[in-house]
Amino acid sequence: MWWARLKALIVKELLAVLRDPKGRTILIGPPIIQLLVFSYAATLEVKNVDLVVLNRDAGHWSQELVQEIGGSPTFRTIRFATSPREIRAAIDSQRVLAALEIGPGFSRDIEAGRPAEVQVILDGRRSNASQIVSGYLGRIVGTLAARTPAGERALSNAVRIEFRNWFNPNLTYQWFMVPNLVASIALLIGLIVTALSVARERELGTFDQLIVSPLRTHEILLGKLIPPMMIGLFHITIYILAAVFIFGVPLRGSLFLLYGSAIFYLAAVVGIGLFISAISMTQQQAILGAFLFMVPAMLLSGFATPIENMPGWLQSVTFINPLRYFLVIVKGVFLKDLPLAEIARQTAPLCIIALVTLSAAAWLFRRRLE
Repeated sequence: MWWARLKALIVKELLAVLRDPKGRTILIGPPIIQLLVFSYAATLEVKNVDLVVLNRDAGHWSQELVQEIGGSPTFRTIRFATSPREIRAAIDSQRVLAALEIGPGFSRDIEAGRPAEVQVILDGRRSNASQIVSGYLGRIVGTLAARTPAGERALSNAVRIEFRNWFNPNLTYQWFMVPNLVASIALLIGLIVTALSVARERELGTFDQLIVSPLRTHEILLGKLIPPMMIGLFHITIYILAAVFIFGVPLRGSLFLLYGSAIFYLAAVVGIGLFISAISMTQQQAILGAFLFMVPAMLLSGFATPIENMPGWLQSVTFINPLRYFLVIVKGVFLKDLPLAEIARQTAPLCIIALVTLSAAAWLFRRRLE
């Protein structure tokens, strides 16, 4: 009967998957790990926000406003600046997401029944989080306005907020998303191409020929390293051209610095891919291994939600994620003229990740050569 043949085929496929210890581990381990990671990392809520305040008013109402913000669970720390230069430095370096500037006549205007104004400066490079934070601050200011002498008469005019979005004045979504995709798709392509490299040769039987060839370990490693990096640089070039000429994203920084950091980023990605490929016996295992790394890496990079929203232990995990650092570089080069010192600071961890992963892959290759 046809159903008996179908049953036999289903049983055979299940046994083929479950008989392999690595296959059983891949089926059970990754879903549990991803459930834990996704539940903490994948959130649209914005919390643990760092804010800088420039308070030029010594009156009662400005102190009330700062205390209201400090009492909100949304804000983690409030730093105080003494000049607009300190605000610019804090937002430029992404130490804070927003800044609040209170003018010298804030309390006096409120007591006189005149509309008082505050200015909120937001980091437009993180457009989604900036819009949410602007809503939080608007509600806090509205609560304060209701308690002012003019609050009962004209709640909407008691305190006015002027919002300014730096680096992305209109909070255009493409300006935020397209630079993120430049780094993320390069991760996807580089990881998949490299992870399948050695596993494919094992299945085809050509890996044994490679081992007995006159090639040395470092030569094999370079041969596996350079082609994916070339493919990755080609894709990055296509994405940059599309970002500028199709989506209209401004390119304010140095292309030379962007490509320089991209080389180290791709080396780190290819190193991870080679390590996955070296420990995988089949292409199926390599694909699953790449998926196991890639999806958490996307969520733990700050691509969708800010890293500071995550628990402390999960924030520590992000330090080994190359996408975290390259996202800062790409967005910084596109939306502002990111200085060389900051690019070097973000590139240094990429060098360490590349060195560790490539060394581990070389060690695995050397063991097989021996």
